[in-house]
Amino acid sequence: MKIECSIDKIKKALISVERITGKNLTLPVLGSVLWVASGKTLKLRATNLNIGIEIEIPARIEKEGIVAVRGDILSSLFSILQGDLMVKFELINGNLLVKTNTSTILLKSILHEDFPTIPIVEGESFLIQNKKFIDGIKSVYYSASISEIKPEIGSVYIYPEDDMLVFVSTDSFRLAEKKIKIKQKLSFGGILIPFKNVVEIIKVFDGIEDDLKVTLQKNQISFSVENIYLTSRVVDGSFPDYKQIIPKNPTTKSVVLKQDFISSLKISNIFSDKFNQVVLTIKPSEKVFEIESKNTDVGENTTLISGALSGDNVSANFNYKYILDCFQSITGDSLSIELNGNNKPMIIKGVGDPSFMYLVMPMNR
Repeated sequence: MKIECSIDKIKKALISVERITGKNLTLPVLGSVLWVASGKTLKLRATNLNIGIEIEIPARIEKEGIVAVRGDILSSLFSILQGDLMVKFELINGNLLVKTNTSTILLKSILHEDFPTIPIVEGESFLIQNKKFIDGIKSVYYSASISEIKPEIGSVYIYPEDDMLVFVSTDSFRLAEKKIKIKQKLSFGGILIPFKNVVEIIKVFDGIEDDLKVTLQKNQISFSVENIYLTSRVVDGSFPDYKQIIPKNPTTKSVVLKQDFISSLKISNIFSDKFNQVVLTIKPSEKVFEIESKNTDVGENTTLISGALSGDNVSANFNYKYILDCFQSITGDSLSIELNGNNKPMIIKGVGDPSFMYLVMPMNR
């Protein structure tokens, strides 16, 4: 192997690739990045067996070759090397020689023959604007369980519905649903992408404007755009039938300004107890919407919020942290808040935006 390419292009690719390397004591090769130089490109590959990635960058290739080098060492090295300079790489006695204008570095290699293949996913595929897909995932992923005990809720569930692609996640305490309009009718039955992999998908593809090609098969899903190919394991399981817990006919409705609600929750945070508990009380007949919190060691607080209120009087306890999380998914200035009786789930939506829905379970204590 003997190649030359831009430091900036290598650095940008390594940021995405190195994160996906695995920390596996029995398979140390998973901690490496595989370099494949052929034709006019350098391919950088990494996998932890749950998720795999290949990024292709242009390079001047004098001699083709393959080498595997520890990802953490590469990341540390190229985080220091600066500028839009060219860097030369050459395989010397199986190790990788790195040469810049000021440095000569020899990196020990790992047996690349042991590096697992990154699967080529074949099956139903569709194109979607990358920005839309990432928006769909980002709108809901924070509601997934971070525990792996129940993998079906430690995932983001994606399924087609009419001319929509629906993204859902829940940890059983709250649930987020986002619908994205798509151009083609899809027929796959729904897939579960593990939470950890979803985080990496967002980091790799966020900010890319082009169309994203998504391909599905029984146990894998792949994403490809520009010079990036990423494949993820999918969870073999069934997502809960969540629609049955969504209240159909709310008995209390409120419309308030998002910033007013956020500010009142932040004040309540100061006085909330160890369970992050706040009491939300709505009395439409008295035009009262209040949030109350109490801590025997700190004090207590009641904040009134002005808004358009209708329906029955209602009161319920909630974990304020769960409520705060959803505001990143609501772009408008006003919120619609719906309840269906005391100590029942709360539904939060953006006014005028039917594409996003957030449900928070009450704290029955």
